[in-house]
Amino acid sequence: MSAPAAAAPITYPATATVAQTDIQHGVPVADPYRWLENDVRTDPKVAAWVAAQNTATDAFLATLPGREKIRARLTQLWNYERFGVPRLRGTTQFYTRNSGLQNQAVLYVEQPGTPARILLDPNPWAKDGATALAEWEPSEDGKCLAYAVQDGGTDWRTIKVRDVATGTDLTDTIEWAKFTGIAWTRDGGGFYYSRFAAPAPGEKFQSTNLNQHLMFHRLGTAQAADTLVYATPDRPKLGHGAQVTDDGRWLIITSSAGTDARYEVTIADLARAEKPRTLIPGLDHSWNLAGTRGTTLYFVTDKDAPRYRLVAVDALTAKLTEVIPQGPATITGAAMSGNRFIIETLSDAKSVVDVHDLTGKLAGTVPLPGIGSASGFEGGDTPLTYFAFSSFATPATIWSYDSATNKAAVIRTPKVDFDPADYTVSQVFFTSKDGTKVPMFISHKKSLDLTKTHPTLLYGYGGFNVSLPPGFSASRLAWMEMGGIFVQANLRGGGEYGAEWHDAGRLAKKQNVFDDFTGAAEALIAKGLTTPQQLAIQGGSNGGLLVGAAVNQRPDLFAAALPAVGVMDMLRFNRFTAGRYWVDDYGDPANAADFKTLLAYSPYHNIRSGTDYPAILVTTADTDDRVVPGHSFKYTAALQAAKLGDKPHFIRIETRAGHGSGKPTDKIIAEAADLWAFAGHFTGLTK
Repeated sequence: MSAPAAAAPITYPATATVAQTDIQHGVPVADPYRWLENDVRTDPKVAAWVAAQNTATDAFLATLPGREKIRARLTQLWNYERFGVPRLRGTTQFYTRNSGLQNQAVLYVEQPGTPARILLDPNPWAKDGATALAEWEPSEDGKCLAYAVQDGGTDWRTIKVRDVATGTDLTDTIEWAKFTGIAWTRDGGGFYYSRFAAPAPGEKFQSTNLNQHLMFHRLGTAQAADTLVYATPDRPKLGHGAQVTDDGRWLIITSSAGTDARYEVTIADLARAEKPRTLIPGLDHSWNLAGTRGTTLYFVTDKDAPRYRLVAVDALTAKLTEVIPQGPATITGAAMSGNRFIIETLSDAKSVVDVHDLTGKLAGTVPLPGIGSASGFEGGDTPLTYFAFSSFATPATIWSYDSATNKAAVIRTPKVDFDPADYTVSQVFFTSKDGTKVPMFISHKKSLDLTKTHPTLLYGYGGFNVSLPPGFSASRLAWMEMGGIFVQANLRGGGEYGAEWHDAGRLAKKQNVFDDFTGAAEALIAKGLTTPQQLAIQGGSNGGLLVGAAVNQRPDLFAAALPAVGVMDMLRFNRFTAGRYWVDDYGDPANAADFKTLLAYSPYHNIRSGTDYPAILVTTADTDDRVVPGHSFKYTAALQAAKLGDKPHFIRIETRAGHGSGKPTDKIIAEAADLWAFAGHFTGLTK
């Protein structure tokens, strides 16, 4: 069935060009929209361009059939009670809850025998709901809560402290924290956090992030009195995060140079007021703390184990001993719960969670209810912990788990406005271009007639060692409820099969990711599930890059494309905010070999004028200081200037929103309605 074409001709807002050509490694590279990299807050010309683009996009979206109906149904589907995984401090639970349509989740505290009460409600913080609760951590005794405030989607954080008993804030305030955790000392007297120097005026959302400092803040003191714990000014690209072990003895500092899981581990014996010393030098392997016993530190590592293993490292001698060897499944996390190790794994991208005793012997498997994703399992002295389980048609259900008895029980179940039993999920494997077997999940209504083709949404990411297990999304449920098929492909570059799977989709091998994605599309078409006229693709961030590259390489394969907050200029990504971290996955444009690879697939530089393209709706946000919106601005301008057929190429630019985290519910629903109306129109899902 052919999807309807957009009314033609389409007139886009005019975009000025500049005579900008850079010579990189002897190659002239034109960049006529360089001026769109400027900050929309400070450059009136960029602000005017954004306003004009949004006006044009809104006018087009308003013509699409079913848009308001989709928005209404999305609002109904989102209106369900949902919970976060509790954190246990003594007998006190701390957890988030959203009653349904609240813009931000509310933090609750609950003690045995007493009703839950609100500890922190971020919803009144901003009229537009765009100021969010980000990272939060209760002290070990449960008396204080350190929490981070995220305004308008930015990665910058302001950390405050709340007294749990009274529900009032203390005077403590921390500014310029970014990419940080919160690690309390055992006595609750203070916490460790990571920060950068305050940026120069006007550079808050664009300047590169260098020379991160690990600081200690003592309660009741001003930030100016905070102690510098660890920094590497001779290696300014290193970032540093802190953990304090459950027994309170060891400070674990994990340092990395980029996004790749290659860490240096520095420790300090807090009981002896020891200065930080290097335990594991170099940036060669992944090291993730799982727990401690005395001077023995347990880590999950990919050293000599690309699918990871659990090892014991002596804190005094650095001697390493294997505890749980690498297995066929990929270890994705581990925690010491009481006297057991809870080992989270992915088996063909599905969650399997095993329990081992402290010698490494298998003691059981956590009983999960089906194909899906389990997350949580915070470690601690007690065997009691909590986890969430979800799948494509199953919202997150919260479970308690006792590692000593291997007993799991549901403690909080959301009530939803649909029947999960009406949907099914299956996993199939397809063969990519080079012969590699790649898995994908296919989900849809059980009643769907699979003897016919259907509008299909294919989602992918494929990078940074990020795994995509099954998970719930109300917007995807709406797509399936409308009669569409949802497909999630587990592309190379992710972490589903360990370090080797990641390495097979990065740097000079990045093309494998795009081949996997188009291979998934071809497999769906070959199975008779969909057609190129019914197939839409979607991805965000690195996934936005994926969509942009796939469209350039195979425009004939898709009816619609939805690239979100994408990395679209692969020759300048490392010049802004966090972009310099990404050279681990992408390579460095300053390196001649990397430049050649990057130029070959950069979405902005490879638009094929004179070729019919699918309908494209780019999405980004003005406060995205992770992937700055200039990527999407320049890419859209280039699309609109090229001769790409009669389908539209618009951009939707959200205000007071960032890379995704902290976005209020009403903005999420509005964006999803626009995306589904757009993709549904061009795939034939909506009439």
